[in-house]
Amino acid sequence: MSQHKEFLNKQVAIYNQTGFIELDPICIPHLFTKKQDIEIAGLFAAVFAWGQRNTIINKCTDLLARMDNAPHQFVVNHADKDLKKLLGFKHRTFNDTDLLYFVSFLKYWYSNHQSLETAFSIHLKPKDKTIENALNGFRYLFFSLPDVPQRTMKHIASPLQNSACKRLCMYLRWMVRNDNNGVDFGIWQQIKPSQLMMPLDLHVQRTAQKLGLLSRTQSDWKAVEELTENLRKFDKNDPVKYDYALFGLSIMPDFLETII
Repeated sequence: MSQHKEFLNKQVAIYNQTGFIELDPICIPHLFTKKQDIEIAGLFAAVFAWGQRNTIINKCTDLLARMDNAPHQFVVNHADKDLKKLLGFKHRTFNDTDLLYFVSFLKYWYSNHQSLETAFSIHLKPKDKTIENALNGFRYLFFSLPDVPQRTMKHIASPLQNSACKRLCMYLRWMVRNDNNGVDFGIWQQIKPSQLMMPLDLHVQRTAQKLGLLSRTQSDWKAVEELTENLRKFDKNDPVKYDYALFGLSIMPDFLETII
């Protein structure tokens, strides 16, 4: 496995560049400079991140336009009549019922807190090695408001459900990692990069299996734990930086032929 460390580090250097941003959903929060706008745009971009990447980006652009391209101001200050602009929005199984609940939670949270980070970080314990408790706590908190639509609960996953939590793991990567390469934002300080867990989708899973970094065949939280633990052997302080390498390799034809 040690021979893969040097190889993957080279791939990280290739893909962890600002050129990566344009065709990835992370381009959506990069449209903003205000912290709260980045958080909100990033959350929607992550939650929508399944399917064709250009469709994800287009749907996020549509949603933000309905919010006057000022998501923080919209969620905090909207009147009931403003919510009519959100009606009819749909991305795959996410519809306007789900959207209205998301907006109601964000209004509740930002009316009382400066950052969405604490919605995750308050659930961490001092000795937590990973973000597992943060993800479980966030889902419980997110759906703690009255009259939660049952259908909406499928859009926020947690390790308690043995979900891989790909989208939230990716979101936290965006918010927490800070390596000055201009891709991830590094605007959250209460969660450490060492605590992050790999965003596991079928592309990354397939690549990790071929490299011998993952033996588990199910795409679940146990697989995330196995893969992240193996990547910690390469970089214990920033294991999730290898997300770039594994995803980049997954979309490169015949990538195994490039290994060593």
